[in-house]
Amino acid sequence: MNKLLEYDKRISQYIEVTERLKRGEYDVKVVAAAVDEVGKLGNSLQDLANTLDARYHELQKLDQITSDINAGLLLDSILDKVYRNFREFIPYNRIGFALIEDDGRTVVMRARWARSDQAEMKLIKGFAAPLIGSSLEKIINTGNPRILNDLVTYLKQKPTSEATQLIVKEGMRSSLTCPLIANGVPMGCIFFSSTQANTYQNVHVDIFQRIARQLSIIVEKGRLVSELAEQKKAIEKQNETLRHLSELKDTFLGMAAHDLRNPLGNIRLTASYLLETVEEMTTDESLSLLGDIVDSSSHMLKLVDDLLDVTQIESGKLELALDTIDLQVFLVEMVQRHAKMAVPKGTKVLLGEIPGGTTIADPVRLRQVMDNLISNAVKYSPPGSTVTVNVEKLRRGWQVNVKDEGPGITEKDRQRLFKDFARLSARPTGGEKSTGLGLAITRRVVEAHGGKIGVDSEPGHGANFWFTLPK
Repeated sequence: MNKLLEYDKRISQYIEVTERLKRGEYDVKVVAAAVDEVGKLGNSLQDLANTLDARYHELQKLDQITSDINAGLLLDSILDKVYRNFREFIPYNRIGFALIEDDGRTVVMRARWARSDQAEMKLIKGFAAPLIGSSLEKIINTGNPRILNDLVTYLKQKPTSEATQLIVKEGMRSSLTCPLIANGVPMGCIFFSSTQANTYQNVHVDIFQRIARQLSIIVEKGRLVSELAEQKKAIEKQNETLRHLSELKDTFLGMAAHDLRNPLGNIRLTASYLLETVEEMTTDESLSLLGDIVDSSSHMLKLVDDLLDVTQIESGKLELALDTIDLQVFLVEMVQRHAKMAVPKGTKVLLGEIPGGTTIADPVRLRQVMDNLISNAVKYSPPGSTVTVNVEKLRRGWQVNVKDEGPGITEKDRQRLFKDFARLSARPTGGEKSTGLGLAITRRVVEAHGGKIGVDSEPGHGANFWFTLPK
């Protein structure tokens, strides 16, 4: 009778514990001291309570982490948080994320993001492979995770799998692939990888499925926000370009009203005077006036050409007709031409050392660069000085130098040097005219060739303008 009462007490307690477990109260203690059938029931009930309590706290932590991740906006930020926080639930050394895309010909799975604690990643952003007919298509269609506990063996079975080749080269030996499906629409996959084989052998697939469901919605939100952010950035960049073009337009109009008006007025006055007095003038006087007209019209033409160049480059319509150029032949021709033009000023233009070699460039645009740099060197150097052109061989190309003996470049001028309409403190030594656009155009042309441009100078010690070209 006493034994039956003892049984009744424990059974009543077990019923109470069961009711608490049904209410979600998992932190319970079951008294089951005696080793009998009822006691075994109590022990099993305690084990169940402990398992449910552990799973409850696990899910609480998972919900907390996913809530934190969901607070992120941009996709990369969200995925970075996934990489930092999910090791408590899934062992991994690497996480990758890929999106399903239509590249216009076929549907592909394209790598969008990856993080790894290994030294080097082989499978990187941009890698893509057709989805149709691949093993990933089955994962997407079934919605079930795939576990590969021995990637080396899997690669032997499927040696043509480029993605598996790359992941094995990174040192990964097992992987877990979870499909990401948001609102019933497949969007991609998230890949967990480990450097140890059999990492995912004894794991709970339901946890992965729960994680995948939650991540699908979060990642889809991040992807949409990221796309909107990129579109916003593109629009802002386009607006900035439009603002810049509008500023250029205003500046052009200002120059047209000032820089073009003056020489045009001079041409008109000179031509009118010439018409009225041509019969009374000597030949030398007429030629002098005609020379003034030619000089003024040349300045106007140079200004118009520069304005057209700037607008063409700014609108993205600069097209390079690339060709192989022998540097020595090209620079000999350039120096000889400018040496003749510098004779009236008494300035020498000399060619220094030119290593034998070729470059790939647009000959017309490269000539424009050299014309600007050499003519500037002559323009700002005192009469009787020397301008030297030479070439240095670089590891991956060439550096062309144009060195003068002019006043040098001040720090203030250096900051404005290659900008549009930059007027420097130094003045041409022979009264030559300048549009303020030459160096800005030169910079754009050099950069369009993949090169860089700069100047080495100290005030009072001349300047060395240089630019680089590929071999």
